[in-house]
Amino acid sequence: MKATSEANANIALIKYWGKREKKLILPYNSSISMTCDGLRTITTVEFSDEYDKDVVLINDEELKKDEKDILGHLERIRSMAGINEHAKVVSETNFPVAAGLASSASGFAALTLAASTVAGLTLSERELTILTRQGSGSACRSICEGFVEWYKGEKDDGSDSYAETIADKNHWSEFRMIACIVSEAKKKVSSRAGMAQTVETCPYYDGWLKSVDEDLKNIREGILNKDFSLVGLTAEQNCLKMHAMMMTTKPAIIYWIPATLEIMHHVLAWREEGLECYFTIDGGPQVKVMCLEKDVNEINKRLLELEGVKKTIICKPGDRAMLVEKHLF
Repeated sequence: MKATSEANANIALIKYWGKREKKLILPYNSSISMTCDGLRTITTVEFSDEYDKDVVLINDEELKKDEKDILGHLERIRSMAGINEHAKVVSETNFPVAAGLASSASGFAALTLAASTVAGLTLSERELTILTRQGSGSACRSICEGFVEWYKGEKDDGSDSYAETIADKNHWSEFRMIACIVSEAKKKVSSRAGMAQTVETCPYYDGWLKSVDEDLKNIREGILNKDFSLVGLTAEQNCLKMHAMMMTTKPAIIYWIPATLEIMHHVLAWREEGLECYFTIDGGPQVKVMCLEKDVNEINKRLLELEGVKKTIICKPGDRAMLVEKHLF
């Protein structure tokens, strides 16, 4: 009873920030992301009566503090499948975890696909996104390929809150996302905790919800028409609105460090020069720079010359989560 899956992280172009229901992880607003070929998690899961407890190893470190409730997600899958055996989970990423690079998205997507498969569940892609969402909201988008929308849904049971591909990975193969690593430190405020604080205390949260539908419409239109300027400007503004909410949360949540601002200012300057690029930032200090394939080498070269940039990872629209044959143990 062993299965291994591979899933890519996703970077949201229109962000998800805030839950209308915490247990099922139902969001206040829909979101749209790009599944990123280049930010990968591989996970092997085995259920066996040889284990007297669940064991989880992430990048060779045993899980000691289960902040993401990985064990709860394994129990959810066991319950659905009607099995009792404990699990061994070994997971590896090719990028820093818990640092604002959507490691929980790729991690929970890979975990859900591997664990549900080995537990004997046969799920459609939509059903798989619904199950994955209950472990980590943004992870449901990593189940799907290319450009993905996660619908907020209206129902209390979460049955209409799922993710699906709105444009496959080949639709806009020239689109690039350069992930800039400026810090490998674990962030002090998790996205999960930060969202709850913002919904409860930010005076501008209503404004976020009132403006997000227009952002979603513009991004959908921009992706389908391959309008890079519309997608870039909308994503950048949506990111700034999200961070403005974080900064006006009590207590304030400020993920940016000097290197974050350094990249933002340079992206704005390069765009004024005629080199079209845009930034987006999730819950962390890392900046992702959007550009087209024709400009990626020049922009990546300039980014690597900045003092605060430790490394870059160039991503194109990526594949859905999938099973692979090579196990990690």
